[in-house]
Amino acid sequence: HAKLADEAVCIGPARPTDSYLAMEQILSAAVVTGADAIHPGFGFLSENSQFAKLCEACHITFIGPDSDIIARLGNKAVARQTMVDAGVPVIPGCQKALTDVKEALEIAKGIGFPVIVKAVLGGGGKGMRVAANEDEFEFQFNMAQRESANAFGDDTMYIERFVENPRHVEIQIMADSHGNVVALGERDCSVQRNHQKLIEESPSPAIDEETRRKMNEYAVLAAKTVGYTNAGTIEFIVDPKGNFYFMEMNTRIQVEHGVTEMVTGTDLIIEQIRVAMGEELSFKQEDIRIKGHAIECRINAEIPEKNFMPSPGVVQHMHLPAGNGVRVDTALYTGYKIPSEY
Repeated sequence: HAKLADEAVCIGPARPTDSYLAMEQILSAAVVTGADAIHPGFGFLSENSQFAKLCEACHITFIGPDSDIIARLGNKAVARQTMVDAGVPVIPGCQKALTDVKEALEIAKGIGFPVIVKAVLGGGGKGMRVAANEDEFEFQFNMAQRESANAFGDDTMYIERFVENPRHVEIQIMADSHGNVVALGERDCSVQRNHQKLIEESPSPAIDEETRRKMNEYAVLAAKTVGYTNAGTIEFIVDPKGNFYFMEMNTRIQVEHGVTEMVTGTDLIIEQIRVAMGEELSFKQEDIRIKGHAIECRINAEIPEKNFMPSPGVVQHMHLPAGNGVRVDTALYTGYKIPSEY
């Protein structure tokens, strides 16, 4: 991205805490270049309400939802209660945030095992542990709490019933500041390892038309309930019987947005920028027609023989697929050195 840009500003050394997570340095770069908007991408500060608030204070448009919406939906316990109040189906679980393991165990007994312990401010599979029974609950709760503290600086947890053999199906929505909310169909992200998505496809092969219609309607309802603007994803979990439940909402564009673009013929990034400029959506719900089928594969630099540990180093040779209907989103090229920091 830096090589393709018209202008690039060094914001610090490779370590993320000194650069891509350094809010003041990013904002300084925006001010120096006269930028009037920042697109946060889909990592680092993209769901950080404090960064969005700083952008607002500096009169720089944050290309995403308002900071208070990010804060509200970024807290999983608050987001869950918001969806309960809106009438969106939610997995049975606790109604409060927890830090004490003894109190958590009593609540877990009430929900019924197996349960999943989740970090309130979590994401990316961090701070999540499944407890199959009462005997292992304390260990799993403490482990999840430790992971959460290390990853997010917060050890507040909540508990849900663990749905066994689920499908992970999410709905892409786009909303403008004029009250328009459009659902752009679903993505099936069920193929995962360690809660990290590996393969995504649209449409989902696991749901029927009636379920699809209901999920889209609930996703729009969820977005309208919180006054959401810009791109967002409502994530649902689908059990083997076809029942679906709200899991969380991502307040950013996601890596897998490409499959939605391929089957709907839309450009979600351009739409994000239009919405951030105060314009109305360029499409209405009746304009969205799903055509064909798209599958995205995430290719990771890992060593399968060593439990898929990260594998930084030089890309010796790379040949990219091409042709009709093929899309590649990458920063790699032959000779590129994959850094250990990312």
